[in-house]
Amino acid sequence: MSAASLRRAVRESVSGLPRAFWWLWTSTLVNRLGAFVATFMTLYLTLDRGYSASFAGLVVALHGLGGVVSSLVAGVMTDRLGRRPTLLAAQASTAFSVALLGFMEHPAAIAAVALLVGMTSNASRPAVAAMMADIVRPEDRVRAFALNYWAINLGFAVSATAAGLIAEYSYLAGFLGEAALTLACAVLVYVKLPESRPEGGGAGASGASGAASGKTGAGTEIGLGTVLRDGRFMGVVGLSFLISLIFTQGSVGLPVAMGSAGFSPGDYGLVIAVNGLLIVVLQIPVTRFIEHRDPQKLLVLSALLAGYGFALTAFAGPVWAYGLTVCVWTLAEIVNSPTQMSLVVRLSPVHGRGRYQGVYTMSWAVAALVAPLMAGFMIDRWGAGRLWAATGVLGTVAAAGYWLLMRNLPAGDRGTDPVAAGDADGPKAAQPLPVGPAPAEPLPAGPAPAEPLPATAPTPDPVRAG
Repeated sequence: MSAASLRRAVRESVSGLPRAFWWLWTSTLVNRLGAFVATFMTLYLTLDRGYSASFAGLVVALHGLGGVVSSLVAGVMTDRLGRRPTLLAAQASTAFSVALLGFMEHPAAIAAVALLVGMTSNASRPAVAAMMADIVRPEDRVRAFALNYWAINLGFAVSATAAGLIAEYSYLAGFLGEAALTLACAVLVYVKLPESRPEGGGAGASGASGAASGKTGAGTEIGLGTVLRDGRFMGVVGLSFLISLIFTQGSVGLPVAMGSAGFSPGDYGLVIAVNGLLIVVLQIPVTRFIEHRDPQKLLVLSALLAGYGFALTAFAGPVWAYGLTVCVWTLAEIVNSPTQMSLVVRLSPVHGRGRYQGVYTMSWAVAALVAPLMAGFMIDRWGAGRLWAATGVLGTVAAAGYWLLMRNLPAGDRGTDPVAAGDADGPKAAQPLPVGPAPAEPLPAGPAPAEPLPATAPTPDPVRAG
C-alpha cells in the first residue's frame, strides 16, 4: 500500500465522528495507559507475595464478583443519573481503591479491596458504551467501537511492557501509577464531556417502576426484567460470557502458567504486549475489511480462533512460541469486539441503553469471576494443559451458538437501517451531541430487537474490558 493510500485509509477511518467521541476516546486511552491491577494481579500474588494459584484465582474472582455487582447498578445509574456523572463517580472511586490495594498486607484485606476495585472499575463500562451509542450515528458505530477498542489496546500495549518492567522492582509503583492515570480520566470526563443521555431517559421516565426501570420514547417501560426476558439479546449475553471466559485467560491462566514454567513478569509483559501491539497495527485495516461481511460468519470465526488460539498454548515452549499463540487469539479479538458490540447496540432501545449495556457488561464480569477460579483449580489439580484444552472446547461451543443464533434471525432483521435510509445526514448539527433517534415502535419484551439487525457488521447501524 502506498503512503497516499495509507493516509486516505486512515482519514476515512477517523473522519465524520463528533468531537465528544474523541474526548471519550482520549479518556479511554489515558485510562488504559495505567492498566496494571487486572493484568498483573496473579503475578503479584503468586510471585511477589508467595500465595498459591488457587488463592490468586480466588482474589481475582472476587475482583470479578465486584464487577458483577456493579454492572447492573451502573447500568441503571447510566439511564437515570446520566452517563457523565456515572463515569466521573466510577473513575474517581477506582483511583482511590486501586491506590488502597497497593498498601494492603493481610490476605483478607487484599481480597476485600480487590472486590472493591472490581466494583468501581467495572462501573464505567455501561456508561462509556451508552455514551458512545448516543453520540455516534448508527452507520458509524462499528467504526467507533473499533477505534475505541484500538485506544484500549494502544494504551495496553504501552502499559503492559512498562508495567512488566516496573513490577520487577516495585508492584506498589504500578498500583499508584494506575490510580494517578485513572484520576486524570475522571478530571478529563468532568471538564470535556457533556451529558449525552437522550431526553426522557432520566428519573422522570421511570415512573412507578422505581430505580430499575426507564421508558422508551413511546412510553414503554424498559426495566431490568424486560432486558432479561429479551431472548435474543440474552442469547448474545450468554455467548459473550463464553467468549470472555476464553479471553480472560490471557490475564489469568497465561501469567500463572508462564510463572510456573519459570518465566519472569517481564517475559509475560512482553508476550501479552503482543496482543496490544497487534490490535494497534491491525484493528483499523481489519475493521475496514470486515465491515461489509456477514456478522454470523465473523462471530463464528472469531470464536474458533479464540478457543484454538489459547489451546495452542499447551504446545508453547520458548517465549516466542507463547507470542505466536497470542497472535492467533488476538485476531479473534479484533474481529469479535466491534462486531459483537455493534450487535448489542442494535438490540438495545434508546432509553434502555444503560440497562442493556449493564447486563451485557455483566457477562464479562461473571467471566472475570469464573475464569480465575477455573484457571487456578485446573492448573493446581491437572496442570495448564487441561486448561488450554478446555478453551478449545469453549470456543467450539461458542461458535456453534453464534451460528444457531444468527441463523434464526428473520430476514427482515437484516435490512437497511431506517435511520440511515431516512436521514443520510444523521442527527442535526445544531444539537450539542448527536443522539440516535428513538425506535419507531416500543421495544417488545420478547426477542425482537429495538432496531433492525444488519446483515453486515457496519452497514447502516448495531462492547475490552472491557
